[in-house]
Amino acid sequence: MTASLFQPQFAYASVAQRVVFGSDAPAQVAAEVTALTCSRAFVVTTPEQAAAGKHLLAGLGALGAGSFAGAAMHTPVEVTERALTSLEAAKADCLVAIGGGSTTGLSKALALRTGLPQIVIPTSFAGSEATPILGQTEGGRKTTLSDPRVRPRVILYDVALVRSLPPHLVVSSGMNAIAHAVEGLYARDRNPISSLMALEGIRALASALPRLTSGAPQDNDWGEALYGAWLCGTVLGQVGMALHHKLCHALGGGFNLPHAETHAVILPHAVAYTEAAVSDLLRPVAQIFGSATAHEGLTAFAARIGAPSRLSDLGLTAADLPRAVDLATANPYWNPRPIERDAIAALLARALVGDPAQA
Repeated sequence: MTASLFQPQFAYASVAQRVVFGSDAPAQVAAEVTALTCSRAFVVTTPEQAAAGKHLLAGLGALGAGSFAGAAMHTPVEVTERALTSLEAAKADCLVAIGGGSTTGLSKALALRTGLPQIVIPTSFAGSEATPILGQTEGGRKTTLSDPRVRPRVILYDVALVRSLPPHLVVSSGMNAIAHAVEGLYARDRNPISSLMALEGIRALASALPRLTSGAPQDNDWGEALYGAWLCGTVLGQVGMALHHKLCHALGGGFNLPHAETHAVILPHAVAYTEAAVSDLLRPVAQIFGSATAHEGLTAFAARIGAPSRLSDLGLTAADLPRAVDLATANPYWNPRPIERDAIAALLARALVGDPAQA
């Protein structure tokens, strides 16, 4: 019989967040704005999704106050300041974000500065919409904070908005979501509920992603992936993260590497580094992927769905490694295996060229 996830000591805090899975999410926004007792919604997107933002703003009619289509990867502070100027000029009383992690990040940064409630419509599997966590970049360094003011009040999930996601983003954002759940399983403040969500989220994505990357996926496949991403994101919002996220924040903020792709490359390596210290907690991950170890299962799964495997393909060079090690080992996050500089240097050197992950 499989043991339960019971822990003799734990704390669990539920959060007030409305989550809706359905269809035609943009048409539901007006009702959600009104339910928040708001009347002037400000729409946020990336430049690539400006047309979707304009369409959404038009659909809001008198409830639409304005828009900003400049969200950028890693939430640069200078972009937030420009958006804040537009937001204040619009005299908005709520935020509506439609897009992936970059858009959600900007919406959160604006919410932190203004206290405005957020409605988020995700178009990727980032999962950040389910968290009170904000990562911001300034001066080549990415820092993170957790604050209840940045947790969106409403999330609207709609498979129609992810069906057109480019295949490489399907894969990389899916691996990004899995990373949230995997680290949640050995978080210092994990609890049985977060672990249940983590394992279910990994199972859902392990099931859906191969179907999304081959053949003709159905709406149910897209829906299962969104469900998995939501669960994994909820885990990220419940517990602290460890080495994997520290490495990705250092690489993303320090070298402007693409967020989701960096997570996809780093995940097997970070898990291999940590696994010996928490093999019992990661055994269910190995079982999900049918492998001897979690890092081997993640490596094989990543290869199966065509995930990126080399930091060099994302823009990092061998000359960047010394600074990358400095950033990765400065102010380290808690991790089950202590952070050892030489071991981190070796890990990043393997990830640079795509060598197999090692303990």
